[in-house]
Amino acid sequence: MRALVEETIEVIRPALQADGGDIVLVDVDEVAGVVSVTLTGACGTCPSSTRTLKVGVERILKDRVAGVTGVVQVA
Repeated sequence: MRALVEETIEVIRPALQADGGDIVLVDVDEVAGVVSVTLTGACGTCPSSTRTLKVGVERILKDRVAGVTGVVQVA
């Protein structure tokens, strides 16, 4: 599962970088299906970062990686 999450984040990353941000994979809890990430750069301070995380990153990961149940941001 982790390898598929990493591959999917590489697909998502250019869109975030185009807006001056980035995403760092912190952990994948394969039992719970929770992916922990850190949004950095402009994405780390953007008021829309929660929406980006849930509507963008989480939706894409759930669609592409079986077993992903959610995405959380960690410091």
